Amino acid sequence: MNKDIVITISRKYGCGGRELAGILAKKLNLKLYDRQIVHIAAAKLGIDDLKEEDLLELENTVHPLTMAFMPFRSFGIRMGESSRGIFLSEATAVRKLAQSGSCIILGRCADYVLDDMPNVFSIFVSADDKYREKRGREVYDGKTLKELDIEDGKRARYYSYYTGQQWGEPSNYDLVVNTGKVPLDKIADAIIEYIEALQK
Repeated sequence: MNKDIVITISRKYGCGGRELAGILAKKLNLKLYDRQIVHIAAAKLGIDDLKEEDLLELENTVHPLTMAFMPFRSFGIRMGESSRGIFLSEATAVRKLAQSGSCIILGRCADYVLDDMPNVFSIFVSADDKYREKRGREVYDGKTLKELDIEDGKRARYYSYYTGQQWGEPSNYDLVVNTGKVPLDKIADAIIEYIEALQK
């Protein structure tokens, strides 16, 4: 495989997308970026007094009916920067990371942000509700399927708001995989084989 690659992974909550990304990163010996990007974006905006969960809540807060932004002051801090500021800073961080070398980027609308770059492969990870419900109980601290779906709703709104595209729409990705059918390790091998075929 040509090592000059960037793999973006978007995933439904509860289907093992983060774990799959980790397996891929290990097999390909690539850096994996996810939540670090939130901190890079925050640092760029000069924010140092928010907890990670505050940043994640802020960046995932999109009001689809009013299209309003939630300012940082809602969290009781001095800046008036909006969730749009976080998105733009994250997008800048994603592009710089992709330009600096091969890597895997989990979430952060990276498939859209890097759409114009060569050697970028975008993957969407999904699974049926039965599998997600089981993982919700066993892996995600007992979360119910309803709770998983609520998180997916946030991801979908955020993605749609900033990209103008439908989150999870197969035509937006190079590959869509279902983790409920085959072990994650085998799915990782299949993804690698698919990318190698595309590179040829």
